[in-house]
Amino acid sequence: MVAGAATATAVFCAVTLGALSPAAALPSFARQTGQPCGTCHTDFPGLTPYGRKFKLLGYTTGGGPYRTAPFREFPRFKKDPLDSYVNADDAQSNARKKSDLGKEGQSTPGQSDTWVPPISMMAIVGYTHTQAPQDATGSPYKSNGNLVVAPVSVFYGGAVTEHIGAFAQLTWNNAPFGAPDQADPYATRQVTWDNADIRYSNTAKLGNTNVIYGITANNNPTVQDLWNTTPAWAFPYNVSNIAASGPTSSTLIEGALAARVAGVGAYAWINDLLYLELTGYRAINFDSLLKLGPDPFQGPGASPGKMVGIAPYWRVAMEPHWGNHWLEFGAFGMSAQVNPFTTVTDANGFYLNQTFQETDRYTDIGFDTQYQYQGPNYWITLRGTYIHEKQTLDASSLNFGTNPTNTLDTFKALASFAYGNDNRVVLTGQYFNSQGTSDATLYASNPGFSPNSDGYILEVAYIPFISSQAPVWPWANARVGLQYTYYNKFNGDTVSAHDNNSLFAYIWFAM
Repeated sequence: MVAGAATATAVFCAVTLGALSPAAALPSFARQTGQPCGTCHTDFPGLTPYGRKFKLLGYTTGGGPYRTAPFREFPRFKKDPLDSYVNADDAQSNARKKSDLGKEGQSTPGQSDTWVPPISMMAIVGYTHTQAPQDATGSPYKSNGNLVVAPVSVFYGGAVTEHIGAFAQLTWNNAPFGAPDQADPYATRQVTWDNADIRYSNTAKLGNTNVIYGITANNNPTVQDLWNTTPAWAFPYNVSNIAASGPTSSTLIEGALAARVAGVGAYAWINDLLYLELTGYRAINFDSLLKLGPDPFQGPGASPGKMVGIAPYWRVAMEPHWGNHWLEFGAFGMSAQVNPFTTVTDANGFYLNQTFQETDRYTDIGFDTQYQYQGPNYWITLRGTYIHEKQTLDASSLNFGTNPTNTLDTFKALASFAYGNDNRVVLTGQYFNSQGTSDATLYASNPGFSPNSDGYILEVAYIPFISSQAPVWPWANARVGLQYTYYNKFNGDTVSAHDNNSLFAYIWFAM
């Protein structure tokens, strides 16, 4: 049983890290709005206040050279619906006003009646070097110094109607690093559906109070969020898929459910200040996961399994703003039950689709804050996120011998300076820390059976077309980055933690 739990833990770590696909700033959005990337992004995909309202309005805002949506509708707005959210003295805001940006059904000067499908793609080429060589047995890579293309994604990003828009991603990843689990016949699957967020949005007035409200249907808790403080779009925006295996400890909400659940929820943005959301998620069944791409056996949980029932997710945030300052503080959380897989195999040595009757429950509560300041030629962003998870492991303790209850806490603090309104250079530093209850079964290979890790990520990035147009194809962009990850402690180990330090150089193409 202990061996089974250790195997399950390794699988859990792999899926948790692998599920965090890079976020994307889509050229199809730029083509639809007629605006450069820098209008929505401090450094893509980090959002500006304008970018957050574009997302609130369901990816439907128009104003570009082509008709916004395939279906014509009556105009919803007689003026730019986002004007009140952008500093009137800002050069980007003035450019937006000149473009007479509007919604579908409005005519904008020089706009074609042609509708262009909002399709985009991206590809990332990255070079990874770790401080100590890794065990590459069973994988197509060297023990160090690998150049890899991964991921490659295709997107639908833009309006469907005046009130409905979508962000949907299909991704190919290169082969995983290390030997796959031989008992898992789906361990090497490389094509999968990725982040998806389909929205209906509208506006209303309650007395003198403005409200933007909507419905979101998505497949990854926090992918719908407006701030880059929650897990789905958090820094680092791009990570190596062949660096050290990574810390074993991360909370359930930090990617373990990505592309394995489907949820529907409602949200409201009240008086340009208060954001409220409630969403319920259900697990996607085993056969459907096989069609969509994710490995069904790499499910969520300390002992991977199937989520059962409805998992509620909630979010509340406030963002007071004055002049060129925006301050957000809020909270979010969810609670989910998981039936762990039994790890029983068939005659071919493959896992059977069987789970224990007992369940493990994971309850996550997070607190976050963000401060942004827009200078005449730069953005300053400060972020902090703390997540506390309580694990009630009724199934895992009975069947694998884990502790009956564990806790896990993760903390991240970030500072970013993005300079340049034409080409942009971005300097980012982040401290990360995870610590929790020692468990002789879940963390059997860690010193002291500890999940604790902490360290730093430093990155310098260059975005050549943040406001200007790319040559040949105007709706294209790139991000060139150099990222270094340094560990003070790695899975409870302070003696050889530095062996896992990694240098990651990448070029991120989007068009």
